[in-house]
Amino acid sequence: MKKARIGVIGCGNISDIYLKNSLNHEILEVSACSDLIRERAEEKSQKYSIPRTCQTEELLNDPDIDIVLNLTTPPYHAEICLSALNAGKHVYVEKPLALSRKDGQKILQTARENGLLVGSAPDTFMGAGIQTCRRLIDEGRIGDLVGANAFMMGHGHENWHPDPAFYYQPGGGPMFDMGPYYLTALVSLMGPVKRVTGSTGMAFKERTITSQARFGEKIKVKVPTHVTGLLDFENGAIGCIITSFDVWKSHQTGIEIYGTLGSLEVPDPNAFKGPVKIFRPEAGQWEVIPLKGGPTGNARGIGLADMAHALNAQRAHRANGEMAFHVLDIMHGIHEASVDGKHIQLKSRCKRPEPSARNIYP
Repeated sequence: MKKARIGVIGCGNISDIYLKNSLNHEILEVSACSDLIRERAEEKSQKYSIPRTCQTEELLNDPDIDIVLNLTTPPYHAEICLSALNAGKHVYVEKPLALSRKDGQKILQTARENGLLVGSAPDTFMGAGIQTCRRLIDEGRIGDLVGANAFMMGHGHENWHPDPAFYYQPGGGPMFDMGPYYLTALVSLMGPVKRVTGSTGMAFKERTITSQARFGEKIKVKVPTHVTGLLDFENGAIGCIITSFDVWKSHQTGIEIYGTLGSLEVPDPNAFKGPVKIFRPEAGQWEVIPLKGGPTGNARGIGLADMAHALNAQRAHRANGEMAFHVLDIMHGIHEASVDGKHIQLKSRCKRPEPSARNIYP
């Protein structure tokens, strides 16, 4: 087994779970890390026994790095991905793939031209929760797919996040922040979307930070904070997704998928585990289904490990750039539909990723 040598760019909070989990994958070897704040990179290097701390340019030019793990903030995703691809490195990036369709397309095109792979979070759909749902759908347990509802509703980040301003600037908002988890789960379970429409709103034009680090500061809201989208799937099913930072409390959470033979309760797509429940009329009640086919703990980085295995086996990887771009296209389409007052025909498509045939997480 040839190990993939990983160079990490961006050593903020999210890097800890990736670096911790990389130690559980024999296929991965983290060789170097970098950050604009060098002290942060040095801290992670010491904590996770990473051999080298270096400048980003030095990491990109290192011939011993196979894959760049891009954990920068979203405004820098495209820039770092393109720099890595042009340096001959495969790339795995945190969600979203990019902020704009143009940048997302450029990433995929550059990868194709250079014969390189692009992977992207979220990889939570590879967990036991959603993989169990995938198995039930593929087995025909709920029949032909009819529709789906997905809800992510809360009141924003200013009461707990140490630096929440970004979530209310372009590239933020509830759809671009949390939508990738829900849409990736739906696409992995139900297939690609061909047409969208939507409506967006903003209930609060200013937010007050109540988390301790920046208590009392005001945030000017510049993006929609309540977003409702309708999804026409290629297979004929119809979905609804609501993401909101304007709702104080709701009983509506998670994802439900409806079929001609029953209904399926899908677990939180921001996590790797259940519960998974199925309703079929002959049973007359919801049945809890044991989880099978993936990890149940916080396994962020499993998509990176799967990409490394795919490089060795010369097969498709699951958390791939085409699906990430399709999700990006859906999110932009919903926002554009609200502005333009029409349906948006999506130009992108992707394949449903293969179900996890084996548990690649120890």
